[in-house]
Amino acid sequence: MEPEEYIIEVKSLKKKIAFFDSGIGGLTVLHKALQQFPEEKFLYYADTLHVPYGTKSADEVRGHIFDCVEAIVQEDVQAIVIACNTATSLAVKDLRAKYDIPIIGMEPAVKPAVEMNRNSGKRVLVFATALTLSQTKYNELVSRVDDHHSVDSIALPELVEWCEQLDFDPRKIADYFRFKLADLDLPGYGTVVLGCTHYPFYTSILRTVLPDHIQIIDGSTGTVNHLKQRLGLVAQHGDRTGEQVTFLSSSGRPEEQEKMYSALQYLEMNSK
Repeated sequence: MEPEEYIIEVKSLKKKIAFFDSGIGGLTVLHKALQQFPEEKFLYYADTLHVPYGTKSADEVRGHIFDCVEAIVQEDVQAIVIACNTATSLAVKDLRAKYDIPIIGMEPAVKPAVEMNRNSGKRVLVFATALTLSQTKYNELVSRVDDHHSVDSIALPELVEWCEQLDFDPRKIADYFRFKLADLDLPGYGTVVLGCTHYPFYTSILRTVLPDHIQIIDGSTGTVNHLKQRLGLVAQHGDRTGEQVTFLSSSGRPEEQEKMYSALQYLEMNSK
């Protein structure tokens, strides 16, 4: 008598890695993670009820952040990336004290930008939200690394609003950049730092406005590298699947999930 055959379906027990932002900006960081770790599962949570954060009071935003992170923790994730410079500056220290899972924050890439221009004498220009620029965490960062007082900053709140509307009109955005940069001596700058995760959606348009010698950087690479180190991840070469990212939002509206998916597709198409 032949023994019976049993087929056991083994499902992955690996928990998702969560990314959080006020809106779709954090997708620029998630996109970087997807490129390095195509076999991981991710959860993306956007606080669409309260976007944008950069124009609100610090106390109000801090309350929203804690509400959203609590909702994310209920999804039993293995780590949370706070893919928002403003949220990191306001809450990451307290979040780490409250939860026992890895919580990865991010900050404007001021330090590498200063190092890149240390020998050239060129200045560094940081784009960020007004709330990020007003925080002690940001000003301490600049004071710590900017020993030659070469860092300047500009708030670009309109970019967040347009990004949330999926408004990527190249002429409109280019004219906006020219207006905001009109009073600056651009040949004197060596690097522009995109200090808000929404801003990399507009990198290709900004590139057409800036002089060729100016480099554009953001904090997503450093953040994903930090995530890699904390979780012991290794670079992967598998194919991405349609079920790799789960989209959630504070509003719970299906159209918000569709917008997040469309925005991620936009990043995919414009990074090739």
